[in-house]
Amino acid sequence: MSTLAELWAYDFIRQAIYAALLASVLCGVIGTFVVVKRLVFISGGVSHAAFGGLGVCYYLGVEPLLGAGVVAIVSALFVAASGRRWGRSQDAVIGILWSVGMAVGVVFVALSPGYAPNLMTYLFGNILTVSHGAVMATFVFTVVVLGFVLMFFKEFVAVSFDEEFARVQGVPVGVFMAILMVMVALAVVLLIQLVGIILVIALLTIPPVISLTLTRSFVSVILLSALIGAVMTLGGLVLSYVFDLPSGPTMVLLGALLMLLAYVWQRIVRGDPGRSPEGPKVDSQDAAASTS
Repeated sequence: MSTLAELWAYDFIRQAIYAALLASVLCGVIGTFVVVKRLVFISGGVSHAAFGGLGVCYYLGVEPLLGAGVVAIVSALFVAASGRRWGRSQDAVIGILWSVGMAVGVVFVALSPGYAPNLMTYLFGNILTVSHGAVMATFVFTVVVLGFVLMFFKEFVAVSFDEEFARVQGVPVGVFMAILMVMVALAVVLLIQLVGIILVIALLTIPPVISLTLTRSFVSVILLSALIGAVMTLGGLVLSYVFDLPSGPTMVLLGALLMLLAYVWQRIVRGDPGRSPEGPKVDSQDAAASTS
């Protein structure tokens, strides 16, 4: 107990815990839509494309995460538009953004004058270096996301499950898809600080995937995902401290262990043959879009 009290006395430990809790909420809300809407590959492409903006801004002496955010938003909207316009070639667009973004980032970081930073920090993150400003930015973004989702919950759910149904009901599908893609892009940038570009997609997808094996209600999936995200981030933070391990990979490995345990519990304890992670079965109230 005294050890925990001593750790809490350090400001960087408190900032890391705050960031972990906020990230858990983002994992629960945005991650659920990412998995249900099958945006996992898109999110991966956006996160790696963002590294290009991060490298360019580092070269120019500007806040790197600012460049990452701009590139992430532009990339997300471009990928969403390409999906409607070019159909199957969207995978190729994502792959190009993925590889080109990483290449641009590495080149500009290498060209930066002076000592080149350790790329491991950007690629795998370090939650212990999260600043107070970054925590506040994450808090504001989390509040905005929760506000949007609460106000337009039925619309987001309808768009996530069946765009045609939502369009027939008068929901502006393009607008809500754009908002969803922007939220995914900004969440990716903020989570980069915790687990890095390489592992950010795991933090967005593992909690919802576990939740989908345990419950069918959409709201329950979101709440359970936030709880599992807290276990992943806080548990990974504790394990990384105890065993002197990198925090980001430890969080992801803990999440993988939780996913394995959920699978074993589902198959052996419950005798459930398994559910498809394509999305939870929701009631008509959740799936119906509000058009009034």
